[in-house]
Amino acid sequence: MSYLLNDPTSFADEMVDGFVLANHELVRRVEGGVARATATPNGEVAVVIGGGSGHYPAFAGLVGQGLAHAAALGNVFASPSAQQAYSVAKSVATPAGVLFTYGNYAGDVLNFDQAQERLIAEGIPCRTVVVTDDISSASDAERGKRRGVAGDLVVFRAAAWAAEQGRSLDEVHDLAQETNERTRTLGVAFSGCTLPGADAPLFSVPEGRMAVGMGIHGEPGIEEAALPTADELGRLLVSRVLEAAGEHDESRVAVILNGLGSVKTEELFVTYRTVAARLETAGLTIVAPEVGEMVTSFEMAGVSLTVTWLDADIEAAWTSPAAAPAYRRGSVRADGDAARLPDEAAASERGYPAASEESRRVARRAAAALHAVRATIDEHVDELGRLDAVAGDGDHGIGMQRGARAAVDAMDATLGFGAGAQSALEAAGDAWADKAGGTSGALWGVALRTLAARLGNDARPDADAIASGVQDAADALGRFGKAERGDKTMLDSLYPFAEALRSNADAGRSLAESWSAAADVCTDAAAATADLLPKIGRARPHAEKSVGTPDPGAFSLALAVTAIAGTLTSTKAETP
Repeated sequence: MSYLLNDPTSFADEMVDGFVLANHELVRRVEGGVARATATPNGEVAVVIGGGSGHYPAFAGLVGQGLAHAAALGNVFASPSAQQAYSVAKSVATPAGVLFTYGNYAGDVLNFDQAQERLIAEGIPCRTVVVTDDISSASDAERGKRRGVAGDLVVFRAAAWAAEQGRSLDEVHDLAQETNERTRTLGVAFSGCTLPGADAPLFSVPEGRMAVGMGIHGEPGIEEAALPTADELGRLLVSRVLEAAGEHDESRVAVILNGLGSVKTEELFVTYRTVAARLETAGLTIVAPEVGEMVTSFEMAGVSLTVTWLDADIEAAWTSPAAAPAYRRGSVRADGDAARLPDEAAASERGYPAASEESRRVARRAAAALHAVRATIDEHVDELGRLDAVAGDGDHGIGMQRGARAAVDAMDATLGFGAGAQSALEAAGDAWADKAGGTSGALWGVALRTLAARLGNDARPDADAIASGVQDAADALGRFGKAERGDKTMLDSLYPFAEALRSNADAGRSLAESWSAAADVCTDAAAATADLLPKIGRARPHAEKSVGTPDPGAFSLALAVTAIAGTLTSTKAETP
C-alpha cells in the first residue's frame, strides 16, 4: 500500500513534480510528462516513450541521453491521453521525426495513435513500435496481442541508440522493431498491489502460492504454482522463456531480472545465480545483465525475466553509454551544443468561438447533464472497480471518476467565457481524456468531441441532431477502439443506445422521451454483456473469468445515460 500521499487523485501529478525537482539537471517538466533538460539535436529523431504512472523507473526514469527524449505520463495504471502524448512529442520533435514506443495496452495504442495522426497532419514524420514481449499474454501465433513489460527497456535503448547515431526515422523504427521481435519476458507474482488511496489490493495470491504470468497492472496469471525456492524459480523462468523463444542463430543475449516492487535486490541476486547458470548451460553468452527494478507495480511482490537475442547493432545499443535519472551505464558525452530548456508553463487561458444564445443555453443544459454523470460515477466508483478487477486491472472506477470530474470542471469553466455547446463539449471531452487516461478515457473523449461537432455553436439541436451525434460517436469509437459489437466493450451498450435513440427520434418523440427510452435499452444491453467473452483489451487473456460479469465500460455508460435522462426529464420544457 501507499503510505505517503495527499489526495489520491493528484498522486500522479505530485509525483512528477517531485521527480522533476529531484532530477532537474537531467529532465524538465513539459505538458503531459517530462523531457530531457536539453534540446533534441537538430536532425535527430526524437524517441518518445510513455505509459501509466506506478511503474517507476518506467517511464519517467528512462528519459535521458542513451534513452528516451521524453515520456508521456498517464495517471496511475492508466495510459497518457492523446493530448499528453501529442504535447510531449511536440516538445522534443525535430524535422527528422518522432518514434513512439510503449507497451501494448489498448488505451496506450488508442491515445498514441491519435497523437501520431495529429503530428503527421502537422507535417512531423512519426512512426510507432509497440512492445510485445510478455509471453504469457498471448500465443506466439498472436504475438501482436501480447503485452509489453520489462522488455520495454531493451527496445527503448535500441531506438535511442539508433537515433543518436543519426539514423533516419525508418531505420530507428526498424531497429526498435527487430529488437522487440527478439525479446521475450515472463513474470510471476507472490502478492498483489494497492493503488494509492485504495483500502484493498487489486488482486491477491493465495498464501504459499505463486501466480505465473501475472501482468504489471494486476492482470491475472495463466496458472498458479507452489511458492518456489529461488533456484526453482530461476529454472522455471529460464525454461519457459527459452521454450517461447525457439531457435535463434545468435548466442549472445541481453538479460534483465526485474523486481516488481517488493522483492529486494538481494533476493534477485540469489535468483540470478541460477538464471545465469541455466542460460550458459543452454549455450548462451550473457552481455551486460541488469538485475534490479526496471518496471515495477507499486508494492507487488514479483519477478520477471527478460531475454533479448542480440545482433551487432542491438548489442551496440544495449552496451552504449546512458544517463537517465534511474538508469546509468558508462560515460555519456556532454551535450554542449544543446541548449538547456525551461519547464513549460501551465496551459494558457483560451478563448472560444462566438456562439448564439440558443447554443449557450444548450451548453448549460449539457453541463447539468455532466454534473449528473459525475454524481452517479462517484456513487458507483467502487462497484465499477470491482467489475473491472474480475478480469482486468480494477482501475475503471477511478478512471471514470477522474474523467467525469475533470470534464465537469472544464465545461463549467467554458460557460464563464460564453462558450457554445460545441466548444463546451469539446473542452469536456479533452479534459476527460486527459485526466482519466486509459482506454475508457480516450473513448469518452472521442465520444464527447464527436457529439460536439453535431451540436455546433449556433443552432438549437433537436432530437434528430442529437441522435445523429450519438450515432457518430458510436461509429468513431468503433474505428478508434478497433472493436466490434460482441467484443464485450462499451460499444455493446452504446450501439443499442444509439439505435434506440434514432428509432424514437424518427417516431417524433421528444428528446427527453427518446433519451429515457434509449437509456432503458442501454441498461439492458449492458447487463447482457455478462454472457459475452471479451475479445480485445486487458480482459481478453482471461476471458472466461469475466463470464457472468457485465463489461464495466458498458455498465458505466448505462449509468451515465440514465443519469442524463433524469436531467432531461426534470428540465423537459427547456431542453431541445
